[in-house]
Amino acid sequence: MKKSFQIGSAFVGLIVGAGFASGQEVMQYFTSFGIWGTVGGIVATLLFIFLGYTFAQLGTDLQGASHKGVIYHIGGRYIGAILDILITFFLFGVAVVMFAGSGSTFEQMFGISTMAGSIIMVTLTILTLLLNTQKIIGIIAAVTPYLIAIIFIILIYSIFTTDLSISEADILAKEQASAAPNWLLGAFLYVSYNLAAGAALLIVMSGGEKDRKVAGLGGILGGVMLGGLIILIHIGMFMKLDVVAGMDMPTLALAEQLHPVVGILMAIALLGMMYNTAVGMFYSFTVRFIAPDRKAYKPAVVVIGLLGFIASFAGFTTLVEKVYSTMGYLGFALIIAAIIAWFRRINTPTS
Repeated sequence: MKKSFQIGSAFVGLIVGAGFASGQEVMQYFTSFGIWGTVGGIVATLLFIFLGYTFAQLGTDLQGASHKGVIYHIGGRYIGAILDILITFFLFGVAVVMFAGSGSTFEQMFGISTMAGSIIMVTLTILTLLLNTQKIIGIIAAVTPYLIAIIFIILIYSIFTTDLSISEADILAKEQASAAPNWLLGAFLYVSYNLAAGAALLIVMSGGEKDRKVAGLGGILGGVMLGGLIILIHIGMFMKLDVVAGMDMPTLALAEQLHPVVGILMAIALLGMMYNTAVGMFYSFTVRFIAPDRKAYKPAVVVIGLLGFIASFAGFTTLVEKVYSTMGYLGFALIIAAIIAWFRRINTPTS
């Protein structure tokens, strides 16, 4: 159970930086649909549970040291190759976005220059990647309970201090920008986008676990925690839409309104999420080419980290923003491939 919880927490810890950090993502994919956004959150939870379970077990079955083997297994020779290239590029791109984002957060909350903030994040990421795999998973997993606690405090505050009725909040919600035409497609797009970010590390983590039941339970727990966070953040923002409407970082706005100290704690949580995502993405990217036990691994980590730092100041984030819009569709391809692999597995008689 402890190992399953660690896998699940690391899965959550990786995804939150890419899909939860600002609260803006939950606002656009769920809260903007008002009451129906809650139903969308439940649908997303069920999808995360199923897909977390499926990818974790595939990772264990194939003992994948990187995502490559599993992606080729579920996608075949040609589709697998396309998915592999896109995922690998996306891993590097998201890590670069985290470097740039952490620089901005350090500047906004603590008055540290953007470049200095990015240097701190790059240095921490490189040092972490020089550790062994289990230590990396442990570090990523450790931030998750802290994040859940902060979000839960904000939720309780939002519910008990709201000045809006549910009907008023529902009207205000539908005035917000949406990332999808309806709540159901919003839930699917959100899961598929995050899956494109999280599947690679979940496969790598599960590849180090020989018991498929332990890995599968880890995927399920990760799905439950991700879904719970979506619903908690959604309800917290829904009940305080008069405060967070139009804000770039709604979760930080709620935290700062509660108390300046909670705002600082939330800023630290945001940096922790970005750190988790940067570490997970760069680790998955590096092991796609070089196994962690090879001599070339550590020098490669330093070189790739420095390249990521340079890219964060060279306009690379603009390119990644364009790629982000395609990630939902890549995720759909992954979801379909995972479902086919799951049916194929349950219909194959065990020897």
